[in-house]
Amino acid sequence: MMAQYQQYGGSFLYIVLLFGLLYFLMIRPQQQRQKKHINMIKNMKVNDSVITAGGMLATVVKIKEDTVVLRLAEGVRVEFLKTAIAQMGDNVPVAEEEKK
Repeated sequence: MMAQYQQYGGSFLYIVLLFGLLYFLMIRPQQQRQKKHINMIKNMKVNDSVITAGGMLATVVKIKEDTVVLRLAEGVRVEFLKTAIAQMGDNVPVAEEEKK
């Protein structure tokens, strides 16, 4: 009878270790990326250069509660959800028109 409990105990330990490995390889890094994205959106300011999730280069014109108005080109303004902003800051290339 005791051998049967030891067999199940080993299986249970294996499952716990597997879940721990899964947590540190998949769940925790995703939570850290999500926190960085939320902080990036909170720190967004007017005239910041951004890249949308769709790959559009733009400049922030106006920040609202859940959305942001972006300038895609001269005279072209589009409203996006804040969550659609993928990147922001110095690593975003600026369009040639905006450099002038």
